[in-house]
Amino acid sequence: MNLQNIQANIFLVRNKTVLLDFQLAKLYEVETRILNQAVKRNNSRFPDDFMFQLSPDEMQILMSQNVISSEQHGGRRKLPFAFTEQGVAMLSSVLRSEKAIAVNIGIMRLFVAMRQHAQNYEALATAINKLENSTNHRFTEVGKVLDALLEQKQQQEDLNNRNRIGFK
Repeated sequence: MNLQNIQANIFLVRNKTVLLDFQLAKLYEVETRILNQAVKRNNSRFPDDFMFQLSPDEMQILMSQNVISSEQHGGRRKLPFAFTEQGVAMLSSVLRSEKAIAVNIGIMRLFVAMRQHAQNYEALATAINKLENSTNHRFTEVGKVLDALLEQKQQQEDLNNRNRIGFK
């Protein structure tokens, strides 16, 4: 199982990282309808924060990104279900196969790695902002010094260019 292939199938929907039912079915090597039937039989294990059905607008957005093929080209007729990390973890107990357990372990590791990368990114962004603020402060100070030097030079030139009074 290639974790990069799984990562390419993770999307951000409703500010949650999710995998879609047909993508999970492919990973588990079962039909999408079988996966959805297993979920419906165990509906109490999948609250809204574990799994939700996409809205028509969300479906349209994913279709425009070529994630889901359109109905005209043999695509889905029903709106897909999106599973959060917790929902994916719950799927292994519902599907009860060795393949499901192995796939879920890989997906959980991927979610953990993604969180670590996000934390590293946030730390890096914070460090860059701190450096940028420090650099901007220094450039501001250099600008003030240059302005003062230019003003001093202008005053010196004004003194040199004035008409002298007195005997030549």
